[in-house]
Amino acid sequence: MADDEETSGGFSAAEREAMRRRAEELRVEKGGAKKADALQATLDAIADMPDADRQLAERVHAIVTEVAPHLQARTWYGMPAYADGKQVVCFFQAAAKFDARYATLGFNDAARLDDGVMWPVTFAITEWTDEVQDRVEALVRRATG
Repeated sequence: MADDEETSGGFSAAEREAMRRRAEELRVEKGGAKKADALQATLDAIADMPDADRQLAERVHAIVTEVAPHLQARTWYGMPAYADGKQVVCFFQAAAKFDARYATLGFNDAARLDDGVMWPVTFAITEWTDEVQDRVEALVRRATG
């Protein structure tokens, strides 16, 4: 185990940064952050992403705000997320965040994606196509329907 991981309880630098950002988000929420501030934080998080991730995040953001305008844009662990009240329904995770091979669109338990006793809640996105757009739109509609 690397010294960096040993001194931090096994968390990578990226994981520690995500936790730091989440702690800051919680401090802001307790202070009564306005929707406009949360939206701006979301847009800033998207703008700070590398080009490939930013383009995907912008498309996801556009679909979520169109299909589910009642969801509030905010950041969650430093990434764009969309909440119904305090519960995050869906979120985007950039590939570059953890040096992953692909970006992901994830759904939390507030999403209504139930299908029997087992169903997917996280979807890999490597590029934006018409098929991806249709699938994301359908997932957001179902999750919030």
